[in-house]
Amino acid sequence: MLDVIGLTAGEEDLYRSLVQLTTARVEELAERLRRPRVEIVAQLDALRAKGLVLPTGPEPDAPLRPLAPDVALGGALLRRQEALEAARAAVTQLTEDYRAGMRRHDVDHLVEVITGAQALRERLRDLQNAARVEVLWFCRASPLAMLGQENVEEFDALSRGVRYRAIYEREMLLEPGALADVEQGVRAGEQARVLDRLPVRLAIVDAQTAICPLVPKPGDGEPSAAVIGRSQLLDALLALFESHWLMATPLRSSLPPVDRGGEGYRPDADEARLLSLFVAGVPDKSIASQLGVSRRTVQRRLADLMAVAGVDTRPGLAFQVARRGWI
Repeated sequence: MLDVIGLTAGEEDLYRSLVQLTTARVEELAERLRRPRVEIVAQLDALRAKGLVLPTGPEPDAPLRPLAPDVALGGALLRRQEALEAARAAVTQLTEDYRAGMRRHDVDHLVEVITGAQALRERLRDLQNAARVEVLWFCRASPLAMLGQENVEEFDALSRGVRYRAIYEREMLLEPGALADVEQGVRAGEQARVLDRLPVRLAIVDAQTAICPLVPKPGDGEPSAAVIGRSQLLDALLALFESHWLMATPLRSSLPPVDRGGEGYRPDADEARLLSLFVAGVPDKSIASQLGVSRRTVQRRLADLMAVAGVDTRPGLAFQVARRGWI
């Protein structure tokens, strides 16, 4: 055990025996350890040189006594500790140098640029087909490569247990048929939310790969996108999604009707759709278009819901919707 500070195994055993005996002659130690006398003498000489053993008197055959190990070995221990700290610092620096070198070597593999709507569609489909845990979406208006109704891979992924979280830009929900597409995904298990504006279009699969469209290709208008692997850039995109997810308003397709009054009231399917759009800030005219009713009908239904919630303002209704968990 003490070989790390310069004692051999034989010297350590001899010193331990001497510590247990307090004082002992060479013959006693040789008999106790069952070793030749010449070997014991040689090891005692080594221990004397290291400041661990002294004779009890001036006589040549005087008994020997051990000295305190912390005094004799403390310096060696301190030097070894300093050497270990220096080695640890050197390893840390080498590790940083290695990582920096690998980053420089692999930087071209962290981001791949693909060009063209067809190539972008194929990559999105491949990633969803390979997804095993979770797919995240920023869905902005006027998709570049894939319309909602074309994304059949989502339903296959949902059926095998992959979680989908999507944030929709409010303007996108105003496009014809968009709300129906979102509701179809929600019924299949997608978690959907809405925000007034999204900063970028984005898809992230299993926290391992992200696709972020860049700019249209000059001349022919073809879109281009960056495919981003595991990196600090991907970590930043994941944080961007989570921060917007916390701010976004949930969208649900339906809720089972229950009590129609007081605190126990729950909206039916049509009311849940109406409230989702209302809380998301969609204008009455656009809500009416999405639901296939008149603007006056939207206003009347909202007024009825305000009465049920016991409020007389729209902000008050929005607050009660959140407090009571109506959507």
